[in-house]
Amino acid sequence: MQESPKYWKGIEELENSPEFVHNALSEFGSFMPVKERHASTDETVAPRRDFLKLMGFGLAAATLASCEAPVRKAIPYLNKPEEVDPGIANFYASTYFTGQDYNAVLIKTREGRPIKLEGNPESPITRGGLSARAQASVLSLYDSERLQAFTKNGDRNAKIDRDQIDQEIRTALASAGRIAIVSPTIISPTTKRAIAEFAGRFAGTEHVMYDAHSASALLRANGGVVPGYDFGQASVIVSFGADFLGTWISPVEYATQYITNRKVSSDKKTMSRHFQFETNMSLTGSNADVRVAVKPSEHGKAVLALYNKLVGGSGAALQNQALNEAINKAAAELRAAGSRGLVVCGSNDVAEQTLVAAINAALGNSGTTINPNAPSLVRQGDDQRMLNLINAIGQGQVGAVIFYNANPVYDHPMGDQLKQALQGKKVGLTISLNPTLDETGSLCTYQCPDHHWMESWNDYEPKRGFLSLSQPVITPLFKTRQAQETLLTWAGNPNTYYNYLRNSWRGVLGGNFQGGWDKAVHDGVATGTLSGASAAQAGPTMSADAAASAIASAPAVSGIELMIYEKVGVGNGCEANNPWLQELPDPVSKATWGNYVTVPRAMAVEQKWEQGDVVRVTTGKGKIAELPVLIQPGQAQGTIGIALGYGREKAGKVADKVGANVYPMMVLRNGGLVGATTAQVASTGARQPIAQTQTHHTIMDRKPVVQESTLAQYRENPKEVTEYDKIATPEGLEKPNKVSLWQDYEYKNHHWGMAIDLNSCIGCGSCVIGCQVENNVAVVGKQEVINRREMHWMRIDRYYSSDAHKSDFETKGKLATYAAMEDPSDNPSVIFQPMLCQHCNHAPCETVCPVLATTHSSEGLNQMTYNRCVGTRYCANNCPYKVRRFNWFSYYSNEKFETVNGHMFTDLGRMVLNPDVTVRARGVMEKCSMCVQRIQLGKLEAKKQKRRPKDGEIVTACAQSCPTQAIVFGDMRDPESRISKILRREDGERAFHALDAINVQPNIAYLTKIRNVEKSAEKPVA
Repeated sequence: MQESPKYWKGIEELENSPEFVHNALSEFGSFMPVKERHASTDETVAPRRDFLKLMGFGLAAATLASCEAPVRKAIPYLNKPEEVDPGIANFYASTYFTGQDYNAVLIKTREGRPIKLEGNPESPITRGGLSARAQASVLSLYDSERLQAFTKNGDRNAKIDRDQIDQEIRTALASAGRIAIVSPTIISPTTKRAIAEFAGRFAGTEHVMYDAHSASALLRANGGVVPGYDFGQASVIVSFGADFLGTWISPVEYATQYITNRKVSSDKKTMSRHFQFETNMSLTGSNADVRVAVKPSEHGKAVLALYNKLVGGSGAALQNQALNEAINKAAAELRAAGSRGLVVCGSNDVAEQTLVAAINAALGNSGTTINPNAPSLVRQGDDQRMLNLINAIGQGQVGAVIFYNANPVYDHPMGDQLKQALQGKKVGLTISLNPTLDETGSLCTYQCPDHHWMESWNDYEPKRGFLSLSQPVITPLFKTRQAQETLLTWAGNPNTYYNYLRNSWRGVLGGNFQGGWDKAVHDGVATGTLSGASAAQAGPTMSADAAASAIASAPAVSGIELMIYEKVGVGNGCEANNPWLQELPDPVSKATWGNYVTVPRAMAVEQKWEQGDVVRVTTGKGKIAELPVLIQPGQAQGTIGIALGYGREKAGKVADKVGANVYPMMVLRNGGLVGATTAQVASTGARQPIAQTQTHHTIMDRKPVVQESTLAQYRENPKEVTEYDKIATPEGLEKPNKVSLWQDYEYKNHHWGMAIDLNSCIGCGSCVIGCQVENNVAVVGKQEVINRREMHWMRIDRYYSSDAHKSDFETKGKLATYAAMEDPSDNPSVIFQPMLCQHCNHAPCETVCPVLATTHSSEGLNQMTYNRCVGTRYCANNCPYKVRRFNWFSYYSNEKFETVNGHMFTDLGRMVLNPDVTVRARGVMEKCSMCVQRIQLGKLEAKKQKRRPKDGEIVTACAQSCPTQAIVFGDMRDPESRISKILRREDGERAFHALDAINVQPNIAYLTKIRNVEKSAEKPVA
């Protein structure tokens, strides 16, 4: 008789089987702790508890394994906290600000641990939008590089009693003499009050704020504040190098404003006009209607030319003809727009900023596109004061320095001088309040780490009259102390910072303080001001005539010019140890994991450089950086560009030695630190591949992929700007007809779909990070990206225009034309297209799966059953959109990826994982699920109330994070839903499906991009 198959009865029997032991050792043996020897195999194994801990079975298993995770209470609770229900998320209003990027946020927690950020829709500034950096910041809470206790002399293992350090520091401060507190911009009024109290206790204390990416010249030209720009009121925008959608001042705020005048519909057929003059191709320049590439040395001349046109000065025409013509057009349109015009400048040259302020004054836009009563406070750094302080430290004139979340040894051009002074003990007392042993903190005598912002109470005033709060959403993980409370302790104030903060708000909230306080904490935002009298009454430090004279007399520049810029993801480098940000593709270059030298194609051809060739860049200061070449369309001729924020040495496993530090290459000009200088570039003979997620640049006239038109054509006939049944088809494919071999689905309850407005998508990447955080998408590292194995479920394709088209076949020949069509224009127009699983009704992936791992739901979703998938990858081969991802490795638990995943490799790091989404094992296919966990939750909540879900109650992570509301998700079976209204032909004449000709019938639609360009300047993406 045939013997029945044997099944394991439990994990005890499983762990004792030879098959299990052998497979466990082959997969994990390199880092499993050796504990005992198995009798049947004579192989060393680890007990089951260690194995479960290794496999990351969540907090309960980690507690079982006696791991060192800081949260000890695992479900079930003996005494359950009132505010925590197992399996139910809580949201807390808070604020994210790290000295450069302000976002009002909602923090999602599960069982007491933060796992996700959302934008706070109550904020009148960010209006529910969220930047990519803010999205990713939740991971920094679980960074294993954070200091876990007070230490001394940079030894993280030498934990010292806090009271002992407090006593030593108070004694040293009493006799220090001159004391300096160094910080980035602080927009917390109560924090400044605490610093002032500290200064009152220790005479001779000064507070010096500096910004790594400085706007000091903008402040000097506008009375000490950043003007309250309102891009939503502007009909004409002229930007000189200000990447206001990506990195300049307050990008989320500006993006939400900007897009209000860029959306078009059958009821609104107007758009703002956007001129961009810049050196590097930026995110903002990619979205401009008119973009002109200019050298840094031409920047001031262009500002002066516009000033002369509008304010009445005199000056010769610019030698650059294209630039001269664009300035003339911009001047004419600004003159016509009057108070609805707006000019902004990203330069840190006070002369240029002075002329821009004069232009805005001449337009009379105060009260419309500039709000004088609500200036921005998110940049307050003073370059000159910081330079003076570093010089004084080097000369031994400072008795004590306290670095408060500041890292000038790394991110200041004089960092080397400061490092030598700290190493040479030129300062008697050095204290770091930084949360990690970074380049500056490791050189200090005392390390008194600050709480993470999610563990802290604080307030913020990003614009005058607008307040927000942050509150702790988790008990401090380590034995740290909030920096403000540390300063108060040293000043002799026994108050907790929470009580100190509440007392500070009593004057704002009025009579019913407790009620007002509770509402402010609940909403996260409030109106009013806690700042002192406005400094905006002060005049500019330079007259317009003097500024014009300074620019006109500037000496000519010869040779290659270097422009240092900031990238959307890594930013100024303070959060470089975040693997989500390192692997976020740059919106323009699509590169990850490091910086590079952007060069125009003409320079690359002349120098015989290929992409990936390593060159040595040397500046006049004698600073050298060796980086690979990236050929960048739109880069100004005769210039190169390098991003700052890389080249960290003491950030952590993720960021250390990634790229090169170019802060030392910045120079002082007109009292401000600028990132424009001359450079020599030489080949090294080495090669270094650049990890790009997209290496094709144009769509080569494949119109079914993405569609665009002009505002003039849209006004003339809205229904003709998008091609439907007469859509052009790729060669060899027939146009879609009504006959199909498929049996169509009948959706009786819900039919989920998405519409993406290409006019609203600016390509910022917030949706990519939002999807990654929500769905536990793995980080794979530089080499795996080079191997084309990135795991992002959602990508943003970037397409450049080309000067070649299919119509050139007859004159240039077929092969020559195809080759030329893949080459972008020297100054291309750009389209961004978010691409994710299209959830096709006729999904080609579903027909080829041999194990039914990918199937179609009754609500229109293409679903993946991971436990069924055996990794044949037939579905990926059959997907025309290339949106399916194969999990080659166990990225979260494989020793090979410990460095690239950094803190996510630890038990602590795994606390960020969303428990509602499976962490996929190796060897399975994964892709966008349309956040099915959110759909199910929304349906369940509606069912409990015996109703259908309302439109807007269920929102995918990508749609929720988008600052421009480019993504609309909803039920297409609901005739009153936003998506149904968008997709109706009479209301949404711009809707089309990507690759419509192949008749897979996607459930994701796109809206044609409309450009506000003159007919002679039409440049279709090809």
